[in-house]
Amino acid sequence: MASRLPRPRFVAAASLCVGLSSAALLPGEGPDALSLQGREIRVEFDKQLRSRVVALVGGRETPLGPFAPSESVVAGGKPVEEFSYTGEVREAVKDAFGAGRRLRITGEAEGLAKTVTVGVYDAFPRVAVVQTVYANRGPKDVALGGWTSVAHELPATDSSEPAFWSFESGSYEKRPDWVLPVPPGFVQENFLGMNASDYGGGTPVVDVWRRDVGLAVGHLETTPLLVSLPVHRTGQGVTVAVTATETRRLRPGETFETPRTFVAVHRGDYFETLVTYRTLMARQGLESPPAPAAAFEPIWCAWGYGRGFTPEQVIETLPLAKRLGFGWATLDDGWQVAEGEWIPEPKKFPRGDADMRSLVDRIHAEGLKAQLWWTPLAVDPGTPLHKNHPEQLLLEADGGTRAITWWDSYYLCPAYPPVRADAAAFARKAVAEWGFDGLKIDGQHLNAAPPCYNAAHHHASPQESVAGVPGFFKAVFDAALEAKPTALVEICPCGTSYSFFNLPYLNMAVASDPAGSWQVRLKGKTLKALMGDKTAYFGDHVELSDGGVDFASTVGIGGVIGTQFAWPGAPGEKEEKLLLTPERERAWAAWTRLYREKRLYAGEYLGGLYDIGFDRPEAHAIRKDGVLYYAFYAPAWKGPLPLRGLAPGRHRVRDYETGRELGDVVGPAAMLDTEFRGHLLIEALPK
Repeated sequence: MASRLPRPRFVAAASLCVGLSSAALLPGEGPDALSLQGREIRVEFDKQLRSRVVALVGGRETPLGPFAPSESVVAGGKPVEEFSYTGEVREAVKDAFGAGRRLRITGEAEGLAKTVTVGVYDAFPRVAVVQTVYANRGPKDVALGGWTSVAHELPATDSSEPAFWSFESGSYEKRPDWVLPVPPGFVQENFLGMNASDYGGGTPVVDVWRRDVGLAVGHLETTPLLVSLPVHRTGQGVTVAVTATETRRLRPGETFETPRTFVAVHRGDYFETLVTYRTLMARQGLESPPAPAAAFEPIWCAWGYGRGFTPEQVIETLPLAKRLGFGWATLDDGWQVAEGEWIPEPKKFPRGDADMRSLVDRIHAEGLKAQLWWTPLAVDPGTPLHKNHPEQLLLEADGGTRAITWWDSYYLCPAYPPVRADAAAFARKAVAEWGFDGLKIDGQHLNAAPPCYNAAHHHASPQESVAGVPGFFKAVFDAALEAKPTALVEICPCGTSYSFFNLPYLNMAVASDPAGSWQVRLKGKTLKALMGDKTAYFGDHVELSDGGVDFASTVGIGGVIGTQFAWPGAPGEKEEKLLLTPERERAWAAWTRLYREKRLYAGEYLGGLYDIGFDRPEAHAIRKDGVLYYAFYAPAWKGPLPLRGLAPGRHRVRDYETGRELGDVVGPAAMLDTEFRGHLLIEALPK
């Protein structure tokens, strides 16, 4: 699928030459090539303005691939990749990313002038920020067809497989893992527009790594862009880039400026890259808000009773949920008349708003918080909103509606002010009038939106709907917190790779329909990197984990536990596989006690200690109150376990799930010889 270029910024071409040096000849290729070096990264250019990245991490100098056309443009229907060097300038820089140094290097080819600006910053020693300007120096218009930035290769160093692991940011209908190996022949385009009718968006970063070093690229703009971040396994290694395609005319004397992109190097897995990206974006004003204290209470959701639930089932189950240690009761899909008709279903709530308030009062009377499921931006065909307000619909270029497949609904336009106003009004009503303490905002279509061509919206560009998704969620988030400052706002994009641009407008992220325990853990690691520890990460309903019983995958990484159990004692029908048997009841109670006792969600998740791809067994660590908590996962394990990150001195090691003593170790790094099946949760207490 073709992506689209962001709107260019046009300036006079002559301005590109101001302040540039008149260096005569560029040194030859190799280590002496023209370069800009940070503390742990160097970007080198040759005389065709091709470049390569050299990692300087761990006291080693590691070139990452050959010189290649890292920044290029499609002009006149063909790629223009090599530009003859004409000059460069170096200067100090101080901007939102802090103090640093910048290199501007210029070249010319086929009537185009190219200026590549590379910046390195003291606060970000492993990152180089790259932006390119193309100027039409010829007498005729130039048809641009797209651009590529930070195209680099991480070469293979041995023949073992998997030789590489990756973080992939695209969203697809098949809901693939976000973290996965890169086998021979692997290709994933990671287009951040729509990859299906209602699947799209993501975080504009990809990362590939081998055992000794990693390479990441992405963009640093503050709104969603229709770019791709392709990851391709070649015969020599793995290539990454940021690309976009579109047909556009560049008039004589005009310039086109690409978005700001970056290239980063690291050791270990992708966690450090995402933390760095989060910090760079925070310096531009995009930052995840802290969660209210109640967000970390265990969650019981009525979804176990399905859309056909009855209020009586919910009410009858509340005392059991409370007794088992759960702090939330979530009213899920099925309470409403229809998507887009957000009024209580009359057969379940014959008194309408009064019955909804009464149910919330019952939840509160049992000592639980109340959360309401909602899927905004969706409208069912035939509903009053659809019939009476077609101006709110997101329309395709041919005037047709855009399908949301799961609910057989249509998209509303997130950039259209009345759509935002209606959503904000409902959020206020649910929280202020009905009394709910939080919202569970659900749907894969919420991660991104396609371009909108509805003439009633007077969009300056159809892409306003693409860029408008975060603003929609800001309107909802602000309304909910104005109604109740402690409101919980959870967004569940149903298996899609979260759009980073939506994260500032939620205070709970979720594993979002995980396909098993592995996804619970990898999504937890990813979201803790992107949001930090102050925003809650919900591991989703335990029934979605391996065997439907794996609380350990959420507890061990500092997530919030939850369940959708149905109770045989409640009236009406329910799914047998979700019934809370006596055996499960005992297990659920034990895990909520352990969760409340350890409170690992309040600790610091140490995602850089273990490589989720190459370290075996899989390991996670949390530091809390001077104690290191480790979580190991494997089908079966017997042998030594590395305990990293310990303070110097002796530590008592204990299995905190069973209470079994495992002996003493000496920090800062130790090995513990043991065995387990499935998981092992341990704590290392300083003696």
